Amino acid sequence: MTTTDDDTERCEPPERRGRLDRRHFLEAAAAGVAGIAVGAVAGCDSADRAPSRTGVGADPTTDPTTDPTTDPTTDPTADATAERARPGSPDWRIRSVGPPDAVEGYTDTVSVEPGEEFGLYVSTTAPGLRVAAYRIGWYGGAQARLVWRSGRVAGRVQSGPRMVTYTDTVRADWERTLAVRTDGWPEGAYLLRLDAENGHQRYVPLIVRSASAAGRTVLMHAPATWQAYNLWGGYSLYEGENGAYGTRSLAVSFDRPYDKNGAEKFLVYERAAVVLAERLGIPLAYTTGVDVHLTPSVLRDATAVVSLGHDEYWTPEQRRHVTRARDAGTNLAFLGANTCYRRIRLEQDGGTGPVRTVVCFKDDYRNDPYLVEHRTMVTTDFRAPPAADPESSLTGVLYEGFPVDAPYVVHGADHWIFEGTGAKRGDSFDHLVGVEYDRVTPGQPTPSPLEIVAHSPLVCAGRDSHADSAYYTVPGGAGVFASGTMRWVEGLMAGTGENGRNHGMDARTGAFVTRTTENVLRAFAAGPAGRTRPAPRDNVRSVYGHAATESQERLPPGA
Repeated sequence: MTTTDDDTERCEPPERRGRLDRRHFLEAAAAGVAGIAVGAVAGCDSADRAPSRTGVGADPTTDPTTDPTTDPTTDPTADATAERARPGSPDWRIRSVGPPDAVEGYTDTVSVEPGEEFGLYVSTTAPGLRVAAYRIGWYGGAQARLVWRSGRVAGRVQSGPRMVTYTDTVRADWERTLAVRTDGWPEGAYLLRLDAENGHQRYVPLIVRSASAAGRTVLMHAPATWQAYNLWGGYSLYEGENGAYGTRSLAVSFDRPYDKNGAEKFLVYERAAVVLAERLGIPLAYTTGVDVHLTPSVLRDATAVVSLGHDEYWTPEQRRHVTRARDAGTNLAFLGANTCYRRIRLEQDGGTGPVRTVVCFKDDYRNDPYLVEHRTMVTTDFRAPPAADPESSLTGVLYEGFPVDAPYVVHGADHWIFEGTGAKRGDSFDHLVGVEYDRVTPGQPTPSPLEIVAHSPLVCAGRDSHADSAYYTVPGGAGVFASGTMRWVEGLMAGTGENGRNHGMDARTGAFVTRTTENVLRAFAAGPAGRTRPAPRDNVRSVYGHAATESQERLPPGA
């Protein structure tokens, strides 16, 4: 869910305004309490982001060992086809989450390159635990492979949450449980499963990123958005004391576990897309929005970049780097909705070390210390003042609201995106539009020509509107597709029984979303789609007619 500056202009529930006993952040910033990542503006090399090797190391008697059922000699650069052909490990799923303190953990980096080391921080009420690293993929339908497993690690209960008061930022700041080297780990999306001796389990997500994406489709994971919604310790960018919006955090830290099962956002909004892309056998690269922010070269010569199901929080640098990749001929696919909506900063702790904090003042932006001299870095919505830059100039669509549950309605049935689906104009797929949605918004910055390929009527809080899927190309040859609904990736598993959050979507919907996504990924993997696929037929005026004025009125003031 997202918030807005004016609830009367959205179909979102009202939020409490103002801070409650909040210490003015400007005073803390002036005193140098919050370190700003210089590399966030100027760009950093990989040395700036390498996980720290200092701190508490693993006990020599509990150092991780390689499980004999895995292949410890896997070359990180080995052919991806060989990796996909390996047998999977169907037992990767959690069987028992247990109470929140049963076992939980976090890593000291959102991603590593193969062979690099990361620190794992674990707290558990059990006397011991083991850690298993599962790489997510197709693997003949198993959807994961066990790549590494530790020996027994002594358990301990670590300290409770620590509050940084001037931004209400919750941190764990635990002692490191063990250091893990990723020698032999292929690039990909991983779930570290903590298996405690009390019978309970949790996940810790980690991306083993690609150093180069040349000739490959980049899956761009969204840990900043995962962290924005993370309520571990009782605070997120949405909720604070007693669940109140007015006491929410203004900044959130990666130095804490994720709540619930430890990887909910990845599992709901990203995993199914990873599994499908791996099944297709197209050349893939893996990265995160944080990595794109820090190292734009990760996108150089990529055939496509895929933003997954919920990718709301972007830095201006990430957006700029993705836009440059598009203009150079890299195709873009936005599989969710509400993408690139919040403008954030990534900051270092105390001005040194790795980037570990996501800053987003939202409607408190007047307290943002960047307001006076760095207006484009102020952390409010991209479409809002003081440096309004609506996301539609990149995505082609504009986030409009939530909550909604509506059928997805095909408009351009003859478009290549829908080849092989059997869909006809006007065909609908129940519940596929939700819970947040985007639409083409005439009068806002939008690439042209822009083709609306799905136009789905809906009612949100009593207001009639539409969700749109759209496609456009740019002179450099890149094609850009936006699904316009946050349920797109969830829809990939509709009717399979695999995902417990199918929202009533059936197998017919699952087959439609799967084939459409396959069409997009295959076409985009082949090179600049604007050179090999029919040009978009700009139909915005014919679809919306006189709706331009009405759609503009839905935007927040100043957008």
